[in-house]
Amino acid sequence: MSTHDGSAPYLAGWTHTYSGKVRDLYVPADARAAAGGDVVLVVASDRISAYDHVLPTTIPDKGKILTAMSLWWFDQLADIVPNHVVSTDVPAEVAGRAMVCRQLRMYPIECVVRGYLTGSGLQEYRATSAVAAQPLPPGLRDGDRLPEPLFTPAAKAEVGEHDENITFEEMASRVGADLAAQLRDRTLAVYDRAAAIAADRGIILADTKLEFGASPLPGEPAVVLGDEVLTPDSSRFWPADDWEPGRAQVSYDKQFVRDWLTSPESGWDRQADVPPPPLPDEVVRRTRDRYVEAYEQLTGSSFAA
Repeated sequence: MSTHDGSAPYLAGWTHTYSGKVRDLYVPADARAAAGGDVVLVVASDRISAYDHVLPTTIPDKGKILTAMSLWWFDQLADIVPNHVVSTDVPAEVAGRAMVCRQLRMYPIECVVRGYLTGSGLQEYRATSAVAAQPLPPGLRDGDRLPEPLFTPAAKAEVGEHDENITFEEMASRVGADLAAQLRDRTLAVYDRAAAIAADRGIILADTKLEFGASPLPGEPAVVLGDEVLTPDSSRFWPADDWEPGRAQVSYDKQFVRDWLTSPESGWDRQADVPPPPLPDEVVRRTRDRYVEAYEQLTGSSFAA
């Protein structure tokens, strides 16, 4: 079992600037040597988060799997929206788990699209018969396919806080109507492409969240896909042959982690102000296996650690 002490690795030539739940960010130590300092090194760690907590246990190779999957998806989507990847020529210490990316001015919106009813969308539907103020037919069950994919944005929160689900109108008031429409349309186009690709490989893309930003460089696009894309950390992938509406679906993600944390075995009280406990080795192994399986089934390539 591996653990994480919260520190980012030292990388010669790069200065660590920020650590999120999963990723560590670096800028060139000498900005003059890197196109005016307009790039950032994005390193995907093996950390895993659940219920707005970063867990004390890591998942071996998770950072490499997420990076490889994101790079594959960026290629599949390149004709729909530009992305922030500049190079995969990274320091040896983080090879396979890092990308040199364009620094973007990130928009304060999580662009979420739902093709199926589950998670917080299901909770909202049960309470209001709608999701993000968009009415839905009566009688929908957990896991049902929606009549059409729904764009359901959220306002980004600080680490440890919950993102705030908002309506499209609220999003437009925050970022402007024209930009809001662009972000919505690009998000839905990405979902349509990705859902079709996944379906061809026997996988349902139930929902996903995307992040966009604008390049600070003159003449570059105002809507650029950033962060990661279409990994088990940001998306719900379900095996199509196991899909059965009316119950919780088997998922290619960290569901093993969530299930264990909420089980009596963990002894963790989510409502108390205490951090989650370390994960058992079996939960770590099964979670890693699910990430590998998702990568291999989607891309058709074997994962090499």
